[in-house]
Order: sequence, then C-alpha cells, then structure tokens
Amino acid sequence: QVQLVESGGGLVQAGGSLRLSCAASGGTFSSYAMGWFRQADGNEREFVAAISRSASASYADSVKGRFTISRDNAKNTVYLQMNNLKLEDTAVYYCAGDDGYWYAYVPIERSQYRYWGQGTQVTVSS
Repeated sequence: QVQLVESGGGLVQAGGSLRLSCAASGGTFSSYAMGWFRQADGNEREFVAAISRSASASYADSVKGRFTISRDNAKNTVYLQMNNLKLEDTAVYYCAGDDGYWYAYVPIERSQYRYWGQGTQVTVSS
C-alpha cells in the first residue's frame, strides 16, 4: 500500500505560480496512475488532473492550459505545476494514486483512487 505526502502549497497572488509535489512511499510508484483533486470550502472534491503510468495526462477544463501534471518515477513523485493562478483555484489540493489500471489509462473519477494524501492548502489572493 502506497503512502502519499503532498507539499508545495501556500499563499500566492493571482497570476502567480506554484508547484505542488506528491511523494509516494511503500509501493512501486511506476505501477500507479496518479491524480490531483481539490476541495474548496463548502464544495465537493473535484478532479484537477491525472496522469497514467505511461505519462498520458488529462485535465479538468477549468485548469487546461494553466496546470501541468508530470511524474518522475525515479523520485517516486508526481508534480502539479500551476501557472496563472486565479482566485477560484483556492482549495485544499489532494494527491491520489491507484495501481489497478492498465498502462495508458488515465482515471479521472474520485472513486477510481484508493490511496489519498492529507492535502495541501493553496490560497490565491487578489
């Protein structure tokens, strides 16, 4: 079973950038599809981005063109580069992983992930 720890959150002005990291341990990282989700106050946890074992990626429409997900299997880490941040990007960001999918599949639903990190807060100010 993999353990996931997010880092890199913080306070940033609108238009700025942040890079989130999610370090995995306790499993074979290259076997896991990975995803990022976020949850703003009072809202449901929503999909942000995901990456398959083969590094194919998928994005929510709200972040397409601004966020980039990537993975480094040698470092057991998945990243979320967030550029041109907007006020509505403010949320707790969660990393998720699951090893139940074939090589090129990109899971984008919350229910498709069994393993979750504790989350990291991202606050975008005006």
